[in-house]
Amino acid sequence: MKDILIITSYFPPEIGAASNRIFHLAEGLQQRNFKVSVITPLPNYPTGKIFEDYQKKFKHTSIEKNIIIHRLWIYATVSKNKFLRLIAMLSYSFSLVWFFIFNKVPKTVIVQSPPLLVAFTAMFFLRSKKRKLILNVSDLWPIAGLELGALKKNFSYKMLEKIERFNYNKADLILGQSEEIRTHIHSIFPKKEVFLYRNYPDFEAPEIEAREPSEEKIKLVYAGLLGVAQGVYKLCTALEYNNIELHIYGSGAEQKRIEGFLVEHPELPIYFHGRVTRKVLHKVLLGYDVAIIPLLNRIYGSVPSKIYEYAKLGLPILYFGGGEGETIVKNNKLGWIATASNYEDLNTVIASIDVSEITFATKQKIKETATIAFNLEAQLIKLSSAL
Repeated sequence: MKDILIITSYFPPEIGAASNRIFHLAEGLQQRNFKVSVITPLPNYPTGKIFEDYQKKFKHTSIEKNIIIHRLWIYATVSKNKFLRLIAMLSYSFSLVWFFIFNKVPKTVIVQSPPLLVAFTAMFFLRSKKRKLILNVSDLWPIAGLELGALKKNFSYKMLEKIERFNYNKADLILGQSEEIRTHIHSIFPKKEVFLYRNYPDFEAPEIEAREPSEEKIKLVYAGLLGVAQGVYKLCTALEYNNIELHIYGSGAEQKRIEGFLVEHPELPIYFHGRVTRKVLHKVLLGYDVAIIPLLNRIYGSVPSKIYEYAKLGLPILYFGGGEGETIVKNNKLGWIATASNYEDLNTVIASIDVSEITFATKQKIKETATIAFNLEAQLIKLSSAL
């Protein structure tokens, strides 16, 4: 049995695509005869506060589903203050170094990136000819930060670019969640081995409900992180509600702003349901006609994992984010495409949707496509052989 360590900044019970992705990776490797351990911060995302069961602790170790999980101290925050966010990353990096000094580290290590500084800490302190370092790249930083408006091209940006290149250079193998990520890395290191590892979900999908489509309005649903990148607040303000009602599930930085907008506009058919467990959410989603996946701006390299999750549920998708995600939705006939950042086009596309065509057969076909095209099992088999 081969020992493997995964270093990540997100892990259940935290919610979101990042924690789900790493959990499925850890569980999948464990089921394929790897002895898996995980290092992660004390859970705090997306609230920015250490979860109640882990408060007043500097370290917590447990075994869950035969995976050893080391949760380390972090200065938790969701502040938009760049200095405080830097302190948070450095605090976890400090905890990592402390762990490396006093604990035996396996010969094979998977490091999640971003955050860049956390990944840099692991790549710098664990680099060794006797150790295989695997960098799991889920988003392209600092490029993504620039496109989101969180970063500017200055001295700090150049330093982050150097850190990014250092991380790629020291990796023996890189896992990239999109073809755009692979292309970007090969533009810097043409000979670097980059394995396409998409964020496919792993869950037992409930049976699709054989029900009639909504008769009056399209029941449109958004479920996930209410962060700046998703732009759900902007979505609420820009949609035309002539033939739709919008249902929102989730939590995050924009939650209070969205709730405030709903208080100011009670006449709009917008319904905020808060955060629910993933299992409950999957059942709830079956009651809607269309799931919308928005991005405030097109982000190079990013492919929202919701595409794969909604498709596995058989839920038609309205994609509003551009890039590679748009191509995946279009090529697999999973729903509709609206031009990224163009809300006029989004409303035009919504107006063109004929709700009577969203039938049981339509949803079943989407689900069958996802089963074949987005197969986590097949992907894990390929990855296991590469490790």
